[in-house]
Amino acid sequence: MPTPEFRRYAAAFLLLLGGQAQAAGSPEAPLVFGSCGIWPHARCRGADLRHQDLSARDLAGADFTGANLARVDLRAANLAGAIFDGADLTGARLSKANAPGASFRNAKMVGADLEFARVMRADFSGADLTAANLEAAKAAFAWFPRARLSNANLQETKFSACNFQGANLEGALLRYTIFPDSSFEGCTGCPTDW
Repeated sequence: MPTPEFRRYAAAFLLLLGGQAQAAGSPEAPLVFGSCGIWPHARCRGADLRHQDLSARDLAGADFTGANLARVDLRAANLAGAIFDGADLTGARLSKANAPGASFRNAKMVGADLEFARVMRADFSGADLTAANLEAAKAAFAWFPRARLSNANLQETKFSACNFQGANLEGALLRYTIFPDSSFEGCTGCPTDW
């Protein structure tokens, strides 16, 4: 028969194991805001998610068309193939976000932080990225036609084979930025030596 001391130690040990199992990666409970569930392929058109913490969430393929995501925290989130067309991402935190193939067409991204983001093949056509931070982002094959990147921090960003037709990069910080095989037809403030 176990002694009371043994039972206390066993209970403490089991409690410790349970806490470690939770910390080691048991899934978080899904978030729901109105009819908008925060999970892959969610349909959140026009949702109001201002100031929400959605960091490190898997939102692959989610549709946020026309949503209000001002100052939302999407750091390190998986946004692969997600749709943000016409959404308001003013001041949004997207650093280290994984967003290959995502669509940000005509999105308002003034002052958004995309530092170290992976936005390969993403579409920023007509997006307003005024004063946004894209430092050290990976943007190979991304589209920026008619996008506004004025006064944006683009230093150390890799824009390989990107489309900047009709874009505006006036006042953008371009230190150590590369643009191999990119298109600049009708671009204002784009580099001329590429």
